[in-house]
Amino acid sequence: MNPALLRLAAALFIWGLGEGTFFFFQPLYLAELGADPFEIGQILSGVGIAMTIVHIPAGYLADKVGRRPLLRLSWLAGLISTIMMASARTLPLFSAALILYSLTTFVISPLNSYVTAARGKWTVERALTLISATFSAGMVSGPLIGGWLGDRFGLRSLYIAAVIVFSISTFLIFSLPPQPLHRSAKEFSPKSLLQNKRYLGFLLLIFFVVFALVLPQPLAQNFLQEERGLSLSQIGILGSLGGIGTVTLNLVLGQIGARVGFLLAQLATALFALLLWRGSGMGIYGFAYFLLGGYRAARSLAAAHVNSLIDDAQMGLAYGVTETVAMFPLILAPPLAGYLYSTDPVAPLPFGVMLIFSGIILTLIFFPRTRSAT
Repeated sequence: MNPALLRLAAALFIWGLGEGTFFFFQPLYLAELGADPFEIGQILSGVGIAMTIVHIPAGYLADKVGRRPLLRLSWLAGLISTIMMASARTLPLFSAALILYSLTTFVISPLNSYVTAARGKWTVERALTLISATFSAGMVSGPLIGGWLGDRFGLRSLYIAAVIVFSISTFLIFSLPPQPLHRSAKEFSPKSLLQNKRYLGFLLLIFFVVFALVLPQPLAQNFLQEERGLSLSQIGILGSLGGIGTVTLNLVLGQIGARVGFLLAQLATALFALLLWRGSGMGIYGFAYFLLGGYRAARSLAAAHVNSLIDDAQMGLAYGVTETVAMFPLILAPPLAGYLYSTDPVAPLPFGVMLIFSGIILTLIFFPRTRSAT
């Protein structure tokens, strides 16, 4: 493995450990601060908006000024916003800090570009899914730590712990070497990317699939706590199993073709929603959260396939547009999930299953061929 990728993987693993400590409990802490289910959906929708608007500018800048400066900026902003979340004592202040933290997702486009450029002889699918797996490996232990801390010291302590962990990750990211710009990056206009019909068609497919995969998730932890009586520690265990599933499915599905892997990732997420809906007991719920790893695997495989549809000089911008499209469901799905949950706490699950299987059918029909295949 390229030494730069090894260092980046270490930084992502440590960041995943810190984020996993609090991320899984976010809806519960919002409720503790006074938000009802519909308000939680609205706040998470605001998070989705923040995560959506940043990717195209970040991808464009990654092509024009380089990837390392944007990596450094994202890590530093994430650390500062986590300090703000740990300091906030009211719902409005915490929500503002959470949205600021969400803006740091602009790092995905330069991160994917950095990994793609540094992958050496690896396939793009293998490189991106491996890097995603290292982040998720950190998140395996995070929910266990978060559940333990939450039960003993309250949910606010999770954010304090994350600040300490994030500081170490930030130090590592500032030690990464720079990468040269693509020699023809200045010759390409964003308009040429928008004339790529195969790429644009794939964006539409990604939008629908991600929306379907997201819908069962926003209030799943609330469902298990309020309707199934699980404790914070038990929910933390499920979050860790979800991290193990993400690592496993990323590594396994990254070794096969993007189309087949994308289909299997959707099927795994459908089974997650189905098992929460119809199953009972920690064994079933644990297996369900293991299968939820298909969601992140699907995102990684979609990004990897984009690289085969575009020119390398447009890599950052293409990744940025792709992430923007993939983030729109994070705006639209949480309010719908909140509304469905308010009418019937189980409702987001069967509705999500139906949409995911619709996405599988659309993938079988419309998944685009690569440049070499055409």
